[in-house]
Amino acid sequence: MKVLILCTGNSCRSQMAHGFLQSFDHTIEVYSGGTEPAAQVNAKAVEMMKEVRIDISSHVPTHVNTYLDQEWDYVITVCGGANENCPTFSGKVGKRLHIGFDDPSHATGTPEFIDSEFRRVRDEIRKSFARFYITEIRKEALPQCSCGGNC
Repeated sequence: MKVLILCTGNSCRSQMAHGFLQSFDHTIEVYSGGTEPAAQVNAKAVEMMKEVRIDISSHVPTHVNTYLDQEWDYVITVCGGANENCPTFSGKVGKRLHIGFDDPSHATGTPEFIDSEFRRVRDEIRKSFARFYITEIRKEALPQCSCGGNC
């Protein structure tokens, strides 16, 4: 199972989603990329993921072009910009989904408010990707009924 998660900068939301999905099942090949990748992963995203015991500090933003000729079971966009500007993949893509989130890196205000926005988005990502994992990936891993669905 190969999953690619895309956003514009590949520095925050896609990296958190990457971390969560990989933590749910280490057998899934999870990658993330950006249409306009940042120079590094957002330090606040790294900090907030450490709070839930997931280390994304070694992740590196990668341009989506790196992945265009590969085969993917899922390509998932997590921001409107990447969804609107998602390039055409020359490799086979099983399913393309959009699971959008606010960008916490745009939050302004007190440090406490900014932290709360990162936590809110982080927790929304965890919930949404847990649902995706259970309804899509785990469903595909279950053995199919031999009665044709009439049991």
